[in-house]
Amino acid sequence: MREDYKMGHLEEDELLDSPFKMFDLWMSNEIQWKSDREANAMTLSTCSIDLKPSARIVLLKHYDEKGFVFYTNYNSRKSKELTENPYAALTFLWTQRQVRIEGKVEKVSREESEAYFKTRPHANQIGAWVSEFQSSEITKEQMADNQTRLEKLYEDKPVPLPPFWGGWRVIPSAFEFWQGKGGRVHDRIKYLPSNDNTNSWFHKRLSP
Repeated sequence: MREDYKMGHLEEDELLDSPFKMFDLWMSNEIQWKSDREANAMTLSTCSIDLKPSARIVLLKHYDEKGFVFYTNYNSRKSKELTENPYAALTFLWTQRQVRIEGKVEKVSREESEAYFKTRPHANQIGAWVSEFQSSEITKEQMADNQTRLEKLYEDKPVPLPPFWGGWRVIPSAFEFWQGKGGRVHDRIKYLPSNDNTNSWFHKRLSP
């Protein structure tokens, strides 16, 4: 399979001063284009303490200049790896575009996790509790029984935030914006923090 990239280019006069603003623009573009992808779906890449990499798709739930936030089970493999080795990479694959983000990670506050958890549909809140024993083997029947028990338990009352569930924030130290072009001469722009303590960024062009 091979796709011919014809949708655009990325020139210097189109670049914004902040990679967060650039990301916001491209995210908005992807949503407007209504592709069959979830615009907030991203590949989260982690590495264990013994240098074994792993990757999976997660959903971005919030971002600002403090970082990019997703939520998960703190007993999961990804959380274990992020605890051991607190660095991650994110990759967004969009319509003939790609954004890569690298940075250190931190857990979000319990208050932030609580606020987000309350916005989740009731079934999703139950699902968070069902996922408690991620490191244990479980049959499909056991999982269904556990789900049914929890649904009855919280049928008429709020579902509390599980103590083993919450958010991670990726604090960017580098962004790369990739725009596909014909002939595989793609545009690649990398943003890095300036070294002047102004919270500003500079960018440079990379080879295709």
